[in-house]
Amino acid sequence: MTASQYKGGGKGVEIRYTISQSSLGLVIIAGTTRGICAVRFGDSKSQLIEDLRQTFPEAAVAQGNEDFDQWAKAVIEQIDHPAQPRNLPLDIQGTAFQQRVWQALREIPAGATQSYAQLAARIGSPNAVRAVGTACGANPVAVLVPCHRAVRSDGSLAGYRWGLDRKQQLLQKEAVPRH
Repeated sequence: MTASQYKGGGKGVEIRYTISQSSLGLVIIAGTTRGICAVRFGDSKSQLIEDLRQTFPEAAVAQGNEDFDQWAKAVIEQIDHPAQPRNLPLDIQGTAFQQRVWQALREIPAGATQSYAQLAARIGSPNAVRAVGTACGANPVAVLVPCHRAVRSDGSLAGYRWGLDRKQQLLQKEAVPRH
């Protein structure tokens, strides 16, 4: 969707969604004809649908069709096996700063982490550590943009929009076995 369509609450955009059970709980996967626009965890189907409708109040929101289900299956595979990256099309909007952070996150290899400070330095904004954390929190596609790989400077886990337990589980799934 275009930036103006996003700002307009998805006006003129058709969004398909599927709610599935994953190894991390219920997840809603939503997308446009251009790509996946939302991957979010939640506790109830009704809450996930309401959240999607609040994000895109002007969009035509409907359950997924056969074509969309292929993307949804690939997202579930990515959630359940995050160390095996899939190149799925994304249709996400954010500020230029958020886009830089999200791209830097996608460049962190599975099994690795980077501190918020390292990410800020990587994108050329070393003093924007808090803003990097805020951009991670605004990530609309859990796991596909792996914000779970961002940690504190001491390596400890900090904030994750979908809960620290899920963040820990994702990092454990990605951990490379050491012999």
